[in-house]
Amino acid sequence: MVVRAFTLWEENERKWRRQLLHRIGVLWMVHGDEAFERASLPELRAAGIPFEELSVAELQKRWPQINFEGVRWGIYESSSGYLTARVACQSVVQGFMAEGGEYKMATVSPPAIAKGKVDRGKFDGLTLSDGSKLVADHYVFACGPWMGKFFREIIGEKIRPTKQDVFFFGTPAGDTRFEETNFPVWADHREQFLYGIPGNQSRGFKVADDTRGPVFDPTSGERVVSVEKLRAVREYLGFRFPALKDAPLIETRVCQYEDTPDGNFIIDRHPGADNVWLIGGGSGHGFKHGPALGEMVAGLVMDNKMPDPTFRLGRFAGK
Repeated sequence: MVVRAFTLWEENERKWRRQLLHRIGVLWMVHGDEAFERASLPELRAAGIPFEELSVAELQKRWPQINFEGVRWGIYESSSGYLTARVACQSVVQGFMAEGGEYKMATVSPPAIAKGKVDRGKFDGLTLSDGSKLVADHYVFACGPWMGKFFREIIGEKIRPTKQDVFFFGTPAGDTRFEETNFPVWADHREQFLYGIPGNQSRGFKVADDTRGPVFDPTSGERVVSVEKLRAVREYLGFRFPALKDAPLIETRVCQYEDTPDGNFIIDRHPGADNVWLIGGGSGHGFKHGPALGEMVAGLVMDNKMPDPTFRLGRFAGK
């Protein structure tokens, strides 16, 4: 799915004449038992994604601005990089509308679902917050962190949104070592799993912790980062990137993860309605796989196919 997503991102870039995927490389710093990284190597080879296994000496020579203390070796994916999420989402909407699609921004109430189909006798469409109704042959719900709240009895705790704090730091004036022309996207499995992106449309040096944060309400939760998390990230920043020890904090964001217990997507029909599809559990991975994921779901819906058991709700039975 990753390789297919790469192909479709590139096709969409050409179609929309916008750069969405920035291939500045991705560096994985390896610690500990190496199980995660070692298991990824056969997958990378099978997918045809180019990579290098680098010793600490090679890492230090290539990126002297990084303190590699505690790192045992590294994986560098030269053709990988990062996506500009906001620009990509805007491009999708504009492309959809250019092809005749209609885009509405509104809230919707959960449908009254009876056996087999949405009960047209009692329910004649989705009621939107602007007072209009949407009637269709098929309904696809991709509600992100709201999925568990929207389909409480069907999904509920299978998707628990968590609060993830994101920080952007200013780099020293005139110092190009931390710009994306000289620095890759990076991921560090030290004590926690931290990752970051340099540059990123001049927003600063991004640092975030992939460790799952506290449960978060996507509707009423305050988008304010934790002081404790900022302190921990600052300590890490000074350790791993010494030149950024006193770097000013210039922006913060609160992201929301909406993962499933096993880390796989939910792609399945509603158990009470064959024409209602539930798509979720993706977080940022869902976005990165978005073109391939959308292509897959469109095929399932239009061709009336069954989803892969890996993604079906039945895998959670008895859990």
